[in-house]
Parts: sequence; C-alpha cells; structure tokens
Amino acid sequence: MPTTVAPIPNRIPEDIVTLRRQHLNPTLSMSYQQPLKMVRGAGAYLYDQDGNAYLDMVNNVCHVGHCHPAVVAAGQAQMAQLNTNTRYLHDNIVEYATRLSATFPSELSVVFLTNSGTEANDLALRIAKTYTQANDIIVVDHAYHGNSPTMIELSPYKFDGKGGRGRPAHIQVAEIPDDYRGRFRKDDPEAGAHYADALQRAIAAIHARGEKPAAFYCESVLGCGGQVVLPKGYLPAAYAHARAAGAVCIADEVQVGFGRAGDYFWAFEAQGVVPDIVTMGKPIGNGHPMGAVVTRPEIAQAFITGMEYFNTFAGNPVSCAIGLAVLDVIQQEGLQAHAKHVGDFLLQGLNDLKQKHTLIGDVRGTGLFIGVELVKDRISLEPATAEANAVIEFLKAHRILLSTDGPYDNVLKLKPPMVFSIENAQEFLMRLDQAFKQI
Repeated sequence: MPTTVAPIPNRIPEDIVTLRRQHLNPTLSMSYQQPLKMVRGAGAYLYDQDGNAYLDMVNNVCHVGHCHPAVVAAGQAQMAQLNTNTRYLHDNIVEYATRLSATFPSELSVVFLTNSGTEANDLALRIAKTYTQANDIIVVDHAYHGNSPTMIELSPYKFDGKGGRGRPAHIQVAEIPDDYRGRFRKDDPEAGAHYADALQRAIAAIHARGEKPAAFYCESVLGCGGQVVLPKGYLPAAYAHARAAGAVCIADEVQVGFGRAGDYFWAFEAQGVVPDIVTMGKPIGNGHPMGAVVTRPEIAQAFITGMEYFNTFAGNPVSCAIGLAVLDVIQQEGLQAHAKHVGDFLLQGLNDLKQKHTLIGDVRGTGLFIGVELVKDRISLEPATAEANAVIEFLKAHRILLSTDGPYDNVLKLKPPMVFSIENAQEFLMRLDQAFKQI
C-alpha cells in the first residue's frame, strides 16, 4: 500500500501565531502589526490565504521571482534523479563552479560551496585566518554578516544592538562610510578616501594589542547600515590600507550580488577593485538554501592544512541544479539590464517625490537595491523613525510589502525580486506619494 503524506491543516492566522509562540524559537519576529499568512508566490507577488496579491518589494532572496518555473523544474528534476554528497563525482558541481567563477574577475577562480550566506562568511573567516596566520578582524560599523556565534562577533548590528555583548577585543570597527549622515558628505570628492582612513586607526589598535589583522570585511553596498552606496574611492583606499597591513579583503555580496546592482554583476566592481575573497548567499538559489565563497588560487591553496572542509549538504546535485537554473534565468531574461532600467526609473521617481515631501532626506541606491532615508528635518537630520514605520504599515494596507533598516530604523529598503517591473514601480511610487500626504 503506497505511503500517503498527512495533509497540513489550514489554520487561521491567529491560531498560527499562538502555535508559533508555543513551539517556535521565541526570538523569531513577525512582520507588521497584524502578521500576514502567505500561501503562494509568483514573480514579484505573494498571495495570502484569501487570494489577495501583495507586491513584494523587500524579498531579495527570491531573486529571479517567486517560484520561477525554470528554477522549480530544475530542482524537481534533479531531486527525482539523485541527491547525495560531494564525495561522489557529479557533473552539476563542477559545472556550477565553472559557470559561477566565470562571472568574476579572472583572479577569483576557486569556489567553496556552503548552505547559506552565514556559512559563507564563516568559512571566509577560516580561510582568511589560515592564509594570514592572524586573528583580528576589521568590520564596518552597523554591518551584519550572519547568525553564527563567530559572525555575531563580526556584526556590530548584533553585538552593539539589543541583547548584544559589545565589541569583542579581536574585532575593530571602522566608521560607516555614510556620505549623507556621516562626517564626510556628498560634496566632498575625497569622502571615500577620508572614510577609508578609519582602517589605519583600526590597524593601529590591532598592532597595539600585539596582534595582526587577518581580514577586512565589507559589504559592497551596505544593507543593515541603511542601503548605503559606498563613496567613490572607498574600497580602493580601504583595500590598500588592509593589504599593506597583511590582511585579506573580503567582499560580502550576500545581499547585492548576482546582477542586482544593475551596472555590474557584482557590486564591488563599481569601486574598481578585485577582492581577495567574495561571499554570497540569499539570491544564489532563489530561496533554496545555498551559499558560496570564491577566492584566489593561492589563498585556497593555503587552506590545505590536512584538515578537510567537508559540508554534508553544500554542493549537492539538487542545489547545484537550482543554482545553475538561477544563472540561466538571469542571463536569458536579461535581469541585470532590467535591474538597471527599473532601478533608474525608481531612483528618478523617488527623487521627484523628494522635491514634494520634506520627509525624504536622501535617496540612494544602485539597480534594484535602493534606500530612502526619512528625516524630520533636512538640516539636523533627525531620524523620522515613527514616520518610516507608519509608511510601511500604510503600504501594507495597500498590499505593498516593504520594510525599514539603518542605525535609526528610518530607511525604507527597496530590494524586490529582479522581475519587478516599471508598472510595479509606478504603482509603488503612486502609493508612496499617498503615504507621505497622509502622514
């Protein structure tokens, strides 16, 4: 007699909330004052239990669109054929490593596969420490690099936030290169270099401890820091300081990679640099848990110490089939160029709204990774945190999903699936205008 899978009850949202509180991780948050129950996704939309469509403007994980049929089909087909670990030979993993590395500068050619962005950043830390034989790390203020214990130690967003234990001694925090709110502003052509000087102070602090720096971690566009686009010249100068002290430079592309930046496939390319290590996750598998590290051959060789890096699930045939399908969709549907086109339209529309509404202090971004910082006063830059959250709830009531970020939780963060269209952008701009008029 064939096995039957027990049906899952169709519960009302209130009952799900109750069961979450009884049985799930108690620190797990829910979005919105009245949480939504989503049952289906397609393209740029999520659908609730009543069939209502919500325009998703914050889910950069489902990179090529929710439930993209080509990605779903690739996973289903491989799952029905074989799924096992990487100690057996299989075409998928070498094909994926070849295709992925081809998107990078030629210096970056060795791929390590993981199951998430956290794992990728954690592995990058191991590789960097092994290569440099050093221990101390430099990070950017308000950065978030993952949820493992070692990544919490690297994430000011966590260790300086609620429940955090403060900065560990082996971590140095460089000033956030925010040319809207920080010490050096957009009117300073040397702002990037000035912010990069913070690394020299961090290196000096490491040397004062009798230690050496192993790595400098920096997101190619700052996410939790408030969707901050790095000032021109920041990474070249920062990388020069780090490398002069013997550290390797790690570009965290977990949020902004795979063509989202529009002008470039990898956002670090906008700064004209080649990192030593690049980490990625979130969009890599369109919702399937994957991550990766790409590095230089000499750094990868130094990681050969006799201790194997083996990961039971990473690089399995199903994951690699899905990752390959994502790369195919990005290329065949022209999603990088699409991100540039729609992103430019959004930035122009948002700047037009800025002329109408003084609540908008700054509009910034690249491709489909955009931040809108709300302030109560454009001179004092007092954060409009309550107003930002009111905008989020207004948009949710009009079936548009958005969220906030930044040190003051006053930045609207726009990072929709890459299939987000001009028509979607027009709808959002119209509703955002209404939100500002009401607030």
